[in-house]
Amino acid sequence: MIPYTQKYLLDHPVSFTPMGEVAGFSVRPGLFDVNGAMALPNGVNFTVHTHSGTSCELLLFHRDEEEPFAILPFPESYKIGDVYSMIVFGLDIETFEYAYRIDGPYAPEEGMLFDKRTILLDPYAMAVTGQDSWGKKKKKNYHARVIQDVFDWGDAPQSAKEMCDLIIYELHVRGFTRHPSSGVAHKGTFEGLKEKIPYLKELGINAVELMPVFEFDENMNSRMVDGKRLLDYWGYNTVSFFAPNASYAASAEYNREGAELKELIKALHDNDIEVILDVVFNHTAEGNEQGPVFCFKGLDNKMYYMLTPDGNYYNFSGCGNTLNCNHPIVQQMILECLRYWTINFRVDGFRFDLASILGRNEDGSPMNNPPLLKSLAYDPLLSNVKLIAEAWDAGGMYQVGSFPANKRWAEWNGRYRDSLRSFLKGDFHSAWTAAWSVSGSGDLYGGFYTDYKGNYAGYNSCINFLTCHDGFTMYDLYAYNTKHNELNGWNNTDGTDDNRSWNCGIEGDTDDPEVLSLRFRMIRNACAVLMCSRGTPMFLAGDEFGNTQFGNNNPYCQDNEISWLDWGLLEKNRELFKFFQFMIAYRHEHTVIRRKLPDSICGLESLRTHDTDADRCSIPPGAKTICVSFAGYDRAKGHDDLVYVSINANWEDTLITLPNLRHRGAWYLSVNTYGDGYGRYTYPAGEEVRIDGTFIMRPRSVAVFTGRPFLEQRRSN
Repeated sequence: MIPYTQKYLLDHPVSFTPMGEVAGFSVRPGLFDVNGAMALPNGVNFTVHTHSGTSCELLLFHRDEEEPFAILPFPESYKIGDVYSMIVFGLDIETFEYAYRIDGPYAPEEGMLFDKRTILLDPYAMAVTGQDSWGKKKKKNYHARVIQDVFDWGDAPQSAKEMCDLIIYELHVRGFTRHPSSGVAHKGTFEGLKEKIPYLKELGINAVELMPVFEFDENMNSRMVDGKRLLDYWGYNTVSFFAPNASYAASAEYNREGAELKELIKALHDNDIEVILDVVFNHTAEGNEQGPVFCFKGLDNKMYYMLTPDGNYYNFSGCGNTLNCNHPIVQQMILECLRYWTINFRVDGFRFDLASILGRNEDGSPMNNPPLLKSLAYDPLLSNVKLIAEAWDAGGMYQVGSFPANKRWAEWNGRYRDSLRSFLKGDFHSAWTAAWSVSGSGDLYGGFYTDYKGNYAGYNSCINFLTCHDGFTMYDLYAYNTKHNELNGWNNTDGTDDNRSWNCGIEGDTDDPEVLSLRFRMIRNACAVLMCSRGTPMFLAGDEFGNTQFGNNNPYCQDNEISWLDWGLLEKNRELFKFFQFMIAYRHEHTVIRRKLPDSICGLESLRTHDTDADRCSIPPGAKTICVSFAGYDRAKGHDDLVYVSINANWEDTLITLPNLRHRGAWYLSVNTYGDGYGRYTYPAGEEVRIDGTFIMRPRSVAVFTGRPFLEQRRSN
């Protein structure tokens, strides 16, 4: 890999000697097995490959200039196989940018788009120039910059956390702190997020999932709607897979791009918070036949993209093109990319956008055993890195519960989202699947196989979520019956119509105290269920204080108050924040929610679903109330760990009967989302209310009970 080679050469300078001259520069054949550009003690190594191209030129530019000051054709003797490599001596990496031009056949009907006039970005570029000022018009062409990777990570080990022990907090780097209310000095940047680490610690999450931070051009497809400029704000159109987004840095990072992101990741790790990157390998920013040619199209179009027989682009991504992920060359690039981010940025995991595309063959057909997924699953450098699939794509392939290589991969559990959204708002036909989902989706992930470490796969394969960047926030889930995406400029036709939301009586903003009370109770219900479900919980940043996107469920283009977190709501809705904080801490405290423990002493089964009477362990059709029990012996604590979750989606009071602990303990009320009438919804250990036998569930509420052994009670007294 590039970084090891670079570090070795920095620590052990090797004096390469020139062997020729090209365009007035001293040169020699380069390091053919080192992709991209790498600084050497007395020069720079440039390596690029093309299968169908017939010649290659290296272009050198003065910083911020469009015309090259030097054009260096690669001599044929500087080529091995399909790889061109050349060391150019006497270059100061701080003064130039570079790109390539490749000649070859131009035959679009055959999938070849070579044009010697087209300036091409290095696909292994570690920094893309002209991208450091958000929203400003970039240069006509993308150039790359050579970086020096001298960041010292020390001897900190990789995180040993299991997936099921994570609580994942999804956020957009810019939107997290861009709002004037964020209170940070460096709004909308990696540094601004770093300033918020104390808040993340206070909340209690232990993993952040960052929406795309690979270089993208937010000005791509920029347009004006109702007097506002819309941008590619989310960033799901990758320009360069190896380069961090320069506009997320608080200051210019010439030739040290990524330093601020590394400082952020190190600070998060120092605070015991893992970092997961949302990566987009299903398509690129080059788009379809009408899209630009700036990288892969000009290098080897029919190798990097899935093409129809007439040379057009398959569009399983919904974004114009589809990356040909299972071509050996593309596989190699993706593998090297993930290794690069793992080694050089110490990333703990990757969430793969529209990951089902990664399992399609070159003709678009699904593969039974996709080589890319297998390579990633068994790569030794990635063996401890978490791999998370969004197990569907825009071409209609839906693989939740059946994603290839799922003994190693985790999945966003779309069924959990859909069934719990439906049941919590009163769609009682979803009771059965909701109960399965809370108990760990064993019908999808359980029983039939174990994961690569020999455990029940559901513990680490199932990412439970009710909200994410794509869809309503948790507040909007209970404030809007339908999406309101008019400001996106597509006449409200974009974004999903399947929201399974409920406005609690009034659409949108309201001052009605009864409606607001119900909305916040519904949010508490969603939070309590999510944190008490087996599998790994994930929620969207801002849900914990009622952030709204004003009914927009697809704000991909909204770089404004629609997408930015309004931190003023944190104080306004402080009680909601405290509820999230309590539920997160409760989950951390109770191992039995997260995984199976040894059999309990009290005799309760390790995992059961229940009707209103705990003795009835089946969910009847149309049930309005479901319960789930978790039980096991916690050796570390020396007593049983017992949790009973009751979800009443009914609009009326419902009497439930708790499990019999056989005189070994008693149940205590830890959470009641309806409240006690005095604004109290949670009861920490020592303040819990003992419940004997039965409990009246109030309308549309969730209650969580903790079983306390009598021995523990005597000791505490």
